[in-house]
Amino acid sequence: MTDSTSVPTILCIASFFKGNEFVREARRQGAGVVLLTREKLLDQDWARESLDELLAIPGKTSVSAYLMAATHVARARRITRVVALEEYDIATAAYLREHLCVPGIGTTTARCFQDKLAMRVKGLDVGLPQPDFVQLVNYEAIEQFMKTNSPPWMLKPRIGASSMGMRKLSEPEDVWSAMRELDRRQELHERADFHLLEKYEPGNVYHVDSLIVEGQIIFTNVAQYGAPPFDIAHGGGVTTSATVPYASKTRKDLLALNAKLLQGFGIDRGVTHAEFIERTHSPKPAGRFYFLEVAARVGGAFTAETIEAATGINVWREWARIETASQEEPYRLPKTRKEYGGIAMSLARQENPDTSAYNDPEIVLRVPKSRHVGLIIRTRQHKRMTQLLDQYVTRFNQDFMAVLPAEERAEQHL
Repeated sequence: MTDSTSVPTILCIASFFKGNEFVREARRQGAGVVLLTREKLLDQDWARESLDELLAIPGKTSVSAYLMAATHVARARRITRVVALEEYDIATAAYLREHLCVPGIGTTTARCFQDKLAMRVKGLDVGLPQPDFVQLVNYEAIEQFMKTNSPPWMLKPRIGASSMGMRKLSEPEDVWSAMRELDRRQELHERADFHLLEKYEPGNVYHVDSLIVEGQIIFTNVAQYGAPPFDIAHGGGVTTSATVPYASKTRKDLLALNAKLLQGFGIDRGVTHAEFIERTHSPKPAGRFYFLEVAARVGGAFTAETIEAATGINVWREWARIETASQEEPYRLPKTRKEYGGIAMSLARQENPDTSAYNDPEIVLRVPKSRHVGLIIRTRQHKRMTQLLDQYVTRFNQDFMAVLPAEERAEQHL
């Protein structure tokens, strides 16, 4: 336990179970760490040995509930940072920062890293190439959007991780029907005006994961999904992600677009996970890549472990070191390597899939998650990484893969 009166404390918020590596590294760096989570997550395997306090928010969580808990903590501890370990907590953490006058992005900036409509509006302001869009509010604007942009269209919740709640719509009546259904929902934040409609753009999807210090990007990893996450979430299959060749034009172009994005959105410190799509048809004025979305968090689905396999950098741990750095002891990025990391992962029919028959020496991690199968690999050769992932997709489909209906919203877990 740390001395609560003198040691700086990081207040972490997690509506889902994740972030133990951040907590442990923050403690190793000498910070106090307090975690606010939901009551139903108290039994999870949190890094309790590195926590000064673990506080549970009873019932349905809200900004007010987290604010009261944060104030309780601040009465006895010197909170110097507020960190959202999960996407659903990005705006909440910003609100607590403003209330406690703690450094970091405020609510306006935070919305651009969580609210998909705010992202699109900010993207327009910054001049990012992105799909055309419209908020599901004004009937005339929606009708004009559908006349101007040929189908299909993507209906997206403004708040949400992964592909939850997204729908691909092909007819105007599908849009109007979806709006009527949404507006009948009891929860205000599930209604039509909390959604947007945007033009569907087919193509390869990439993610760029970054570390930022004092407004400067000091580390990036560029990877490509084997299939778009929406297609996997709604149609099933094996998801893969693999490092993009370091000397490729694809990587160079994505790094430039990612830099424009993060500078324009105004994040000063921390970690980001941004996604871009390589357009199938790319007229010169629009560019080859479109901005899809960005979040001020570590990528999910074992992204951190896959990045570490390729580069030696664990973004959870480095994020904690960034948050605990000071003028006296500024952050320094460890030496990185330029190898290739990849992951193949899917839902499994078995509760604990047996992957002992997969014995390639490149395997560095077997995903420890019930009803899932996953392998993370590390190699010096891009070709070898691609060969292995292709093999795993075929074998997983035969040995393990299961398909479940796509989840509509995260509230069932909250």
